[in-house]
Amino acid sequence: MSGGEKLVEQVHALLAAPRPWSVTQAGDPVLRRTAEPYDGQLPDSLLRDLLDAMFRHLPGVGVGLAAPQVGIPLALAVIEDTAEVPPEIAAERERVPQPPLELVNPVATPLGSGYRAFYEGCLSVEGFTAVVARHARVRLSALDGGGRPYEMELSGWPAHIAQHETDHLNGVLYLDRAEPRSLSTTGNYERFWAPRPAP
Repeated sequence: MSGGEKLVEQVHALLAAPRPWSVTQAGDPVLRRTAEPYDGQLPDSLLRDLLDAMFRHLPGVGVGLAAPQVGIPLALAVIEDTAEVPPEIAAERERVPQPPLELVNPVATPLGSGYRAFYEGCLSVEGFTAVVARHARVRLSALDGGGRPYEMELSGWPAHIAQHETDHLNGVLYLDRAEPRSLSTTGNYERFWAPRPAP
């Protein structure tokens, strides 16, 4: 079986699996390899089905998902954030709604020298969170699922998400960039460190 045929088989198996999917966890080698640039390895209809299914996985569990996180070693990711959080938290994190974005072969290029540090988590590192300083503004360049190129500038939390997902496609986990002393279980983060709504 050729590499392309194997990928097609993998995607069919993933799409047939019950959802929510079991997300690949830290320690699996697929998360530490550079993803293969997407160059038509999947039939167009199968790529469309995969991206749509990745979006359907997000509600209630996360704001982004990269294909390696579900065992597919291709440079594909999706982002969507409804930003349904209290206004104080939205303001602190510069978190605004991010409409759905399909990222095919994405590149996030820093703009300016500013950084913002926020607590970050990851579906592939269940149960933990840590502070990560990332570029405050980036230019995201990518293709959408139909092969159309686009560019856009992102700032604040959307810029954080874009950098997190493009890191996944380069074999990088947020823990590689985190402040080690900030590492916390998600339970203790909620107990001690999460922003509190104003009384």
